[in-house]
Amino acid sequence: MPFAPRIWFVLVLLTPLLVQAAPAPWYYWRSLVDGQRVCAQTSPGPGWEQDSAPHEGPGCQPRRKVLVVPMR
Repeated sequence: MPFAPRIWFVLVLLTPLLVQAAPAPWYYWRSLVDGQRVCAQTSPGPGWEQDSAPHEGPGCQPRRKVLVVPMR
């Protein structure tokens, strides 16, 4: 089993990268041809430009605001 130490070594090196992974933000993209807007995480392709700031919620929904009301 000479591969077991190598696999273990690779997993130890990649673990910090996996821990830092996060979902990609959503953006509105505007067509340069007809001005249509779509919501996507990545560019739909050539002919599209980013048209908004990043949205943290899925599908360009704003992040839900949670209100914390202290108890008396």
